[in-house]
Amino acid sequence: MVLQDPALLRQWHPVAVDADIGDEPKQVTVLGEKVVLFRTPHGVKAMRDLCIHRGVPLSLGKVSEGEIVCAYHGWRYDGDGRCVCIPSLPRGAAIPPKARAQTYACRERYGFIWVCMGDSGSDSLPIEGLVDESLLPIRMGPYPVKASAPRVVENFLDVSHLMFVHEGLLGDSAFAEIDDYRVYPTGQGLATDEIVVYQPDPDGRGVGVDNRYVYEIFSPCCVKLVKRTVGSSDVFHLFLMVLPETDTSCTAFMLQLRNYAADVADDVFIDFQQTLLEQDKRIVEAQKPELLPLDLQAELHLKCDRVAIAYRRMLKEQGVTIGTE
Repeated sequence: MVLQDPALLRQWHPVAVDADIGDEPKQVTVLGEKVVLFRTPHGVKAMRDLCIHRGVPLSLGKVSEGEIVCAYHGWRYDGDGRCVCIPSLPRGAAIPPKARAQTYACRERYGFIWVCMGDSGSDSLPIEGLVDESLLPIRMGPYPVKASAPRVVENFLDVSHLMFVHEGLLGDSAFAEIDDYRVYPTGQGLATDEIVVYQPDPDGRGVGVDNRYVYEIFSPCCVKLVKRTVGSSDVFHLFLMVLPETDTSCTAFMLQLRNYAADVADDVFIDFQQTLLEQDKRIVEAQKPELLPLDLQAELHLKCDRVAIAYRRMLKEQGVTIGTE
C-alpha cells in the first residue's frame, strides 16, 4: 500500500541508475509500494509489482518483446499496464477489460530512472535545469540505508559532523569551529552562505585544502553541495537524492559533477564516497528517535545547525509525514 504523504506523492523520486535496468525486471520500493521497472523499446516503464490474476510479483517474471510476463501463469502486460495475452484463454477469446496493472509515471533523466506515484507526473524533476552538464558526471548508488529519508538528508546538510564522523578525510577535530552563516530562500528552494572547512582529504586524492561549502535544498529529498577550493578554480557539485521506501528505510543516490581530475578513474571517487557513506550509516542508523522531529523544541540546536533548522521547517510547512514525527 502506498504511504499517503501528499507532499511526497507529488514528487519525482530516483529509483535506479539507468544503466542498471537491462533485460530483467527490477523491483524497487517507493513510498511503501513495491514497484517493478522494466525496459521496453519506448523506455523504462514502472508499474505496481503485482499480477492482478493471483498476486504474484511481476518482478519474478521476465521481459519479452517489450512486455513483462508473469512467472505464474504467463500473463503478459505492455508498458501501459494492459494485459495483452492470457495463455490459458481459448484462441480468439477477448481479454477482460479489467485485466490491467497499476502504472506510474516514469522518466529517464541525468542517468537515473525517476518515478512519480501521484498524478503530477508532468511536473519537473527536483533537479531539472540545475545540473551543469558541462562538468564531468559520476552517477552513484543505490545506497540502501536503514533510516528515514529526512534523517539521511539532514546528515548530508550537517557541516559540524565532518570533523568527527569523517575525521582525516572531510575534517579535522582540531579545526571544528564553524563560523556563523545564513540560510536564505532562492528561486529553487533554500541555500546557505559559504562555510569554510579545512579538509585533509576531501575527495580521495590525498590533498588537504580549505574548502568553501554551500548547501542547497530543492525538495524534501533532494539537496546539493557546492564545494569550491580556496585558491583554486576547481568546481565540485554533489547532488544527494533520497528515495523514501518506508518510514525508517530509504535508498540514496548521488550525482557528482566536477571540472578537474579528468584523468582519474571514476572508481577512485566512487570508492571514496562509499567510505564516507559507511561512516554516515553507522551514525544515522543508530539515531533516536528514528523519525526526524519537526518540533524544534524536541532537540537542542546551535547556530551551526541553521540549515538543519531551515530544513525541518520546510518539511513541516510542506506537510511531509513520511520519516518525520
